[in-house]
Amino acid sequence: MDKKNLLNNTVKVLLPLVLGGAILYWMYRDFDFQSLSHVLWHQMDWTWMLLSFPFGILAQMFRGWRWRQTLEPIMDEEEKAAHEAGTTRSLRNSVLINAVFLSYAASLVIPRIGEFTRCAVLKRHDGVSFSKALGTVVTERAVDSLVVLLFSGTTLLLQIPVFRTFFNETGTNLDSIVNRFTPTGWLVTVICGAAALLLLLVLLRYLSIYNKVRATLSGIWQGIVSLKDVRNVPLFVFFTLGIWLSYFLHYYLTFFCFESTTHLGLTCAMVTFVVGSIAVIVPTPNGAGPWHFAVKTMLILYGVADTEALYFVLIVHTVQTMLVVLLGVWAWASLSFTKRITLKQKNDL
Repeated sequence: MDKKNLLNNTVKVLLPLVLGGAILYWMYRDFDFQSLSHVLWHQMDWTWMLLSFPFGILAQMFRGWRWRQTLEPIMDEEEKAAHEAGTTRSLRNSVLINAVFLSYAASLVIPRIGEFTRCAVLKRHDGVSFSKALGTVVTERAVDSLVVLLFSGTTLLLQIPVFRTFFNETGTNLDSIVNRFTPTGWLVTVICGAAALLLLLVLLRYLSIYNKVRATLSGIWQGIVSLKDVRNVPLFVFFTLGIWLSYFLHYYLTFFCFESTTHLGLTCAMVTFVVGSIAVIVPTPNGAGPWHFAVKTMLILYGVADTEALYFVLIVHTVQTMLVVLLGVWAWASLSFTKRITLKQKNDL
């Protein structure tokens, strides 16, 4: 690895850590961490935290099962080529689920690396094309984005006054951002964007890796369009709803762990869940920093004291992140003993 690649990889790892760490430092710079132990062991109801764990696990399992739905349409071609080579390609639920577990854990180290990690796991253990698998992941992300958008829109309509207060308190105002751009500024922005896109296409055309990139993009496209060939659409929809309902319950049940949040109700949970889901778009490990800030701010708007809100976001995020780590360790150990099944091995079973 040359120095340039080493520098780029180092920046990719350190920048999210620094960004998340800076936000957390700013939020907790005057926080009394000695009091945290008392809250953990004397003021929290751990029963509700433990009850939330199955939903956190189930959300990732649903994701693995749903992934199978998008992979199956592209497997016919894979299986045909595999049989000609004297092997077989079979999707195993255990591999799919463990790949998802491992992907979330990997993203704690390098944000967004999880999507590539689970495709690599599937290629190694079940022989599925990496680029096609990546295409299905892109499809999943598009579906999830649509779900979050619909959920956010519904919640926003129900709680417009709360969101208006949030934007005012945080100084976020879309009009003020847009008004900073003059007509000339908008024109320059469009021209620069078009020029950058054109330059990228030219470079891809003439670089030696063009054919490889084109083949990869072709595989990704096949994965994306596989959604129209999903064999069991109702099951796909069920898994999608199951994912987000499980995520929500994984979060909502933690409200009952603390006296300051147990009375807030379902509406507050929906609002803070939506804001937290949007905040994790910022590339930090598991949304650390942006998630804390967004959820804490919304809780304060619902009347939770500043210190109590800090306790909530710190403890909930830390415990749920530890669950992700444990699932990642489990997946790594399980996959270490999982071998690729060849055609001969399958016939012998």
